[in-house]
Amino acid sequence: MVQRTDELVHLPDGTVLHAWLFLPDGSGPHPTITMAHGFGGTKYHSIEPIAQQLAEAGFAVSLHDHRGFGDSGGAPRHDIDPYQQIEDWRRVISHLQTLDTVDGDRIGLWGSSYAGGHAFVLAATDRRIKAVYSQVPTTSGSETSRRRVPPHLTRQLDESFAADELAQAQGKPPATQAFVSDDSSTTASYRATDAINFYLGHTAPEGLWENRVTIQSNRRFRSYDPGHWIDQISPTPLMMLVATHDTVAPTDLALRTYEHALEPKELVLIPGGHFDPYLDGFETSTSAAIRFFRTHLQA
Repeated sequence: MVQRTDELVHLPDGTVLHAWLFLPDGSGPHPTITMAHGFGGTKYHSIEPIAQQLAEAGFAVSLHDHRGFGDSGGAPRHDIDPYQQIEDWRRVISHLQTLDTVDGDRIGLWGSSYAGGHAFVLAATDRRIKAVYSQVPTTSGSETSRRRVPPHLTRQLDESFAADELAQAQGKPPATQAFVSDDSSTTASYRATDAINFYLGHTAPEGLWENRVTIQSNRRFRSYDPGHWIDQISPTPLMMLVATHDTVAPTDLALRTYEHALEPKELVLIPGGHFDPYLDGFETSTSAAIRFFRTHLQA
């Protein structure tokens, strides 16, 4: 039977990340998978069942909240810095290597969406990772942003970023906007129905997730192109899972990025949009990840 315990990861700046550690039967040490959610997601956003399945397949699984989100500490809240999240994740890996239940020489990485992009950067720059699974990944924030923001609104957006930077220099807190909204008069990161349903359909205790994000998070997204690292992941094995009708992390950008990956690599295509790997495509995506990690971590 899988056991779930709380794990605290202390970061150099004093921030404490909260993780769930899932342990399979047996005393270990176990091959281990470290997981994190995407842009603004938490452990309570449809990801725990995946961790549970991976643990039932014989892996120790660590699932942590990024700083400023969910159960983790960190200020300002609801602020997303991709490279800070990457460095925090690196410390999570170091923490796992201190645990008797973890085989520190057999650690795999599971990332989805924004964290799927983080997985590229981490796997290319940290050889402790022995296998990397990247699901519906962000590959180019700059190209995706050009598609989301009409050219005639770009100047207005840049001015809002600059105004917030100035306000913060004057001692004001970071400006925020809605994370999801179907109200055209409300500034929001996502407006699609599937995104609204996914983010608002969480199971987090009251107060642990709010429908807001700093506007500087969006600015950082626009300059985050983790797909550039993909040809440096080899010889670490890579599996990419791409949804055929993904508009959040556009399908064509993901496939173009995959072409530049070196062997060993594997591509899995599933029908549907960005959130289907958690929902209708759950069995397909999770079984693919289990097969991949069994090949490269349990063998």
